Amino acid sequence: MTDDPTLRQLRYFVALAEARNYRKAATQVGVSQPSLSQQIVGLETALGLRLVERGQRGAVLTPGGRQTLAQARRVLDEVAALRAQAHEARDGVSGTIRLGSTPTIGPYFLPYVMRRLRRSYPSLKVIVRDATPRILQEELKEGRHDLILTQLPVTSEGVEVERLFREPLKLAVAQDHPLASHKAARDADLAGQDILALSSAYLLHGQIEALCNELGATLRQDYEGTSLDALRQMTALDMGVSFLPALYVRSEVPGEDGDVAILEFRRDRFSRSVGLAWRAGSPRSEAVAGIVGVIRDVVRDRFAGLVTVE
Repeated sequence: MTDDPTLRQLRYFVALAEARNYRKAATQVGVSQPSLSQQIVGLETALGLRLVERGQRGAVLTPGGRQTLAQARRVLDEVAALRAQAHEARDGVSGTIRLGSTPTIGPYFLPYVMRRLRRSYPSLKVIVRDATPRILQEELKEGRHDLILTQLPVTSEGVEVERLFREPLKLAVAQDHPLASHKAARDADLAGQDILALSSAYLLHGQIEALCNELGATLRQDYEGTSLDALRQMTALDMGVSFLPALYVRSEVPGEDGDVAILEFRRDRFSRSVGLAWRAGSPRSEAVAGIVGVIRDVVRDRFAGLVTVE
């Protein structure tokens, strides 16, 4: 009788599928390349299915391998959830949480959250990884993150969402732009203007595109920012105007001496909603509730008057 697949075999297989290279995968899981290869062969034998082919571009999954990968990730995710549930039952909020965050939010907000989490839950380890919102949602479904901090909406199925706060989007213009001396901009001021935005990988892109269509402004397709810093720099060169999140502005844009001028728009009602999302039925409910509470405390204590708790 063929032996059943082992968790070790599944872990090694997932590592190989992600690295697409035997040597790199072996390094990631901390074993020799022959040991990893032996476990992959053992998994193929147990399943009676060819999973991996060696090609010029490294390890390539067969069609059966791709199907097996999705199931292997689910199995490993369930095992991790079982361990986490046991830890919480025994020790309260502890263990490790993998938190995904969009780079338009995390760098300007999470440091304050992380400091308070360490004080409130010293036994909880939080590993943070940045990615664009669309990638974050995919990786959440795949089990690479336990929860994600992102702009809403999150449209993935099987996901629970907690709204956290609304963040105004400020209008940024070059210092020599005709609007630079104004404190606020009207809708009419943007008619016919060139507006810069991040790439379509960010939810902000769609929001700015809809605004351009509404106001008769032009969304520049030939200059898409790869980051908020890049967007600000292009704005400073007067390649167009842009909208920057308020948390970013407070953190990165100096007052009157900055390279761009910052204006209020629509009395700060032009904004985005930010929230946490996690897979439905996650056993880390106590940890998630704790993190949500800490974030709300940080918003109230550190950013009152800048963002609004939802």
